[in-house]
Amino acid sequence: MEKIDYKKKDAYLYLPKKPAIVDVPEMVFFAVEGRGDPNVSPAYQEAMELLYGLSFTVKMSKMSGEQPEGYFEYVVPPLEGLWWTDGPLFNKGAPTDKDSFYWISMIRQPEFVTREVFYWAINALAKKKPGLDVSKIRYRQWREGLCAHLLHVGPYDSEPATIETLDAFIAEQGYALDFSEERRHHEIYLGDPRRTAPSRLRTVIRHPIRKI
Repeated sequence: MEKIDYKKKDAYLYLPKKPAIVDVPEMVFFAVEGRGDPNVSPAYQEAMELLYGLSFTVKMSKMSGEQPEGYFEYVVPPLEGLWWTDGPLFNKGAPTDKDSFYWISMIRQPEFVTREVFYWAINALAKKKPGLDVSKIRYRQWREGLCAHLLHVGPYDSEPATIETLDAFIAEQGYALDFSEERRHHEIYLGDPRRTAPSRLRTVIRHPIRKI
């Protein structure tokens, strides 16, 4: 069976060629919630270790013969993030007080990853890396619903201009922003900032909407 790459299989969710309206279906995620500047926050770095550690525990389960029922070959999907603050997230430019960020970092999981698989992977990761606080990671079934999104190319601090373009598109199409505790400013990271020049980073910016 060919290895599934969700960026290709569900390209409409990950590779928008222009601003687009999209109804995002329910998916399964591993998720960690926290607060602070992602560039320097120990909590954010720990979240990355948890998310990738658990995701690759599931992916590599085949090597130990403990792969879950229904397992298939796949590419681990990209990192995603929901972001908010106590005030406006973007206010005429890039945020300067990044310590005030709240975030939920997530990685999508294949359809065969049930809660039982999640608990198995948690136990396996805890044995392999006992120093990690695996209690912080959550299994999340989430349907984001009606949204608009756009691909941003460039450094993260230049996102406000892309967001202005996206929000103008939303208004032109007869929709309004629909933020809530479940529906936040959403970013999907298609490039690795450790290996990619800032000018070439690709990030999907997604905002929840409702019809006016």
